[in-house]
Amino acid sequence: MAKRITVDPAACDGFGFCAGILPDMIGRDEWGFPVVVPGPVPAALAKTAQRAVRFCPRQALHLEETSDDR
Repeated sequence: MAKRITVDPAACDGFGFCAGILPDMIGRDEWGFPVVVPGPVPAALAKTAQRAVRFCPRQALHLEETSDDR
């Protein structure tokens, strides 16, 4: 099953580690907070996405299962 990246905006402090680790899927807005590309994480980026989640200092980034194949 595919996974997608989600961000808990209440927990996020905008450190930007996730965008640095996974720039193909996560950008930053004008305040430094993550902007996630919608849709499933491509298989080629799965391990990098897991690393971005693991290194989030506020544990605000998550990988959730999705049936969305778009």
